[in-house]
Amino acid sequence: MNTAKRLNITVPEDVADILKGVKNKSAFIAEAVREYKRQKDKEKLISELKEGYLSTTKEDLELSKEWEVTINDGI
Repeated sequence: MNTAKRLNITVPEDVADILKGVKNKSAFIAEAVREYKRQKDKEKLISELKEGYLSTTKEDLELSKEWEVTINDGI
């Protein structure tokens, strides 16, 4: 069951102006927050993956050099 919690928030005037035309402000804000969270999680994952790939570059190059001798083996 999805429960709701009442919040009293203050937003900048430009945001309040945007919300004036929105019928269901609670649903609009909830979806915006969820989307923001998804985007931040995605950015974090991409950053962590990039960091992981970069940290193995040296090891990957060493392995590649080890196998260079097999290039002309006809394998």
